[in-house]
Amino acid sequence: MAGFVDALGPILEMMTWVGFVPGVPLLVWGLVISRRRCVWTSTTAEVYTAGGFTGFRWTDHDNVSRQTLVDADVAEGRVAGNAVKLHYDVCHPSRWGLGPPKHDNTVLILGWILTGVGILSTVGGFLLLLF
Repeated sequence: MAGFVDALGPILEMMTWVGFVPGVPLLVWGLVISRRRCVWTSTTAEVYTAGGFTGFRWTDHDNVSRQTLVDADVAEGRVAGNAVKLHYDVCHPSRWGLGPPKHDNTVLILGWILTGVGILSTVGGFLLLLF
């Protein structure tokens, strides 16, 4: 048992450093990214055609009229004059989509995981002192 405890100490020490050193900066970076992200909102857009092309026309939250042409695969089956639900970025209305956006923040998730590993390894190292 003493050999196992002696070998576990350096492993937990290494895992503490592997968890905290990259985990805390990634956690901070992920929080900054999530705070700076603009909100997306949805609105009703009208389908229009212009010169054989299809597009969407909508009014954003500032009451500014916006319009964009869409790709052929998005325009397929859309009839001019119909309404579609459109999701767009409030800060950058040119970023839009027909489905709600996924706000994945991989940096934040990785930061939480690595920081958690560091915390658990630190607690495990202190518990190892009791044995």
